[in-house]
Amino acid sequence: QGTQSHIDLNDEQTANVKAIIAATKKAGMDERAAVVSIATALQESKLENLGHLGDRNDHDSQGLFQQRPSSGWGTVEQITDPEYSTTAFLKGLKQVDGWQDMPLTKAAQTVQVSAYPDHYAQWEQQAADLVAEHWNK
Repeated sequence: QGTQSHIDLNDEQTANVKAIIAATKKAGMDERAAVVSIATALQESKLENLGHLGDRNDHDSQGLFQQRPSSGWGTVEQITDPEYSTTAFLKGLKQVDGWQDMPLTKAAQTVQVSAYPDHYAQWEQQAADLVAEHWNK
């Protein structure tokens, strides 16, 4: 959907892609769920497991998905764990009726409730490429 963005990934970011895919498989979800998850993490953190950023932080958002302890996503320790944060995101995604058939950005936004709901779409191609590359490894 729309203009696509792309970033080169370092080893940490690639490890986080693999962690998201592993958590998706463990949750019994498919490649589309992994694409939505990775695109979301690309938008939220560029696949970096971010700690508290002080004044540059959006409230108390942390981790790959910029989840907030104050919004019930878990403790700081939990949401900065890639498996936990992915599982939490996927739990939210499972609750979105028809997420498999809706545009990625709408599915992601329904879970994340971002101030920038259309920004997830720009990462769909890179997320799909990463899932295609790493799903069967």
